[in-house]
Amino acid sequence: MADRKYGVPDPEPRSTVDSEDWGGDDLSGQSHDRVAFVNVDMTEVTNRGARFHECVFRHVRFNVSAHVDAAFENCVFTRCDFFDAAFTGCKLVGSRFDGCTFDLLKVEGGDWSFVGLPRANLNGASFVDVRMREADLAGARFQEATLKRVDLSAASLTKVDFTRCDLRGSNLDALDPHAVELRGAIVDPLQAVVIATAMGLDVRSE
Repeated sequence: MADRKYGVPDPEPRSTVDSEDWGGDDLSGQSHDRVAFVNVDMTEVTNRGARFHECVFRHVRFNVSAHVDAAFENCVFTRCDFFDAAFTGCKLVGSRFDGCTFDLLKVEGGDWSFVGLPRANLNGASFVDVRMREADLAGARFQEATLKRVDLSAASLTKVDFTRCDLRGSNLDALDPHAVELRGAIVDPLQAVVIATAMGLDVRSE
């Protein structure tokens, strides 16, 4: 199980939504505080601006769902499915994911700082223009994924697999090239210098 960063305890739900079918519903504008969603079907939901604060999601299906300018702050997702889900301009600060599936996940914009995704299988996922400062990505797999213009400042990247991952434009200052897999990764010239310098090379223009 993924640990809460800095020892922050899991939220204590005040109410529970159990085994309901919300498939195809419009969640726009809703607000939920410390609610436990258990075995809820949220397949193909649309969500513009809904707010979930310190909620717990267990075995929830978010497949083919679309979330725009929504907030899932300090939430916990356990064994949830995010097949072909899309998050645009969303805020997931402090949320944690444990045992979830992310096939074809698409994230564009938004703030995912302090998110916990250790050992997550994010192969083929897409993160573009996302803030992921101090995110826990240790042991995560990003094979053939896209991480373009992502702020990874102070993120935990130990044992991350970036095989054939497109990293162009992302902040790689926290990356230790000796502690990650970079085979076939796509980087821009500035990133190449950062990586080479981290490997102890003396990079010169002439």
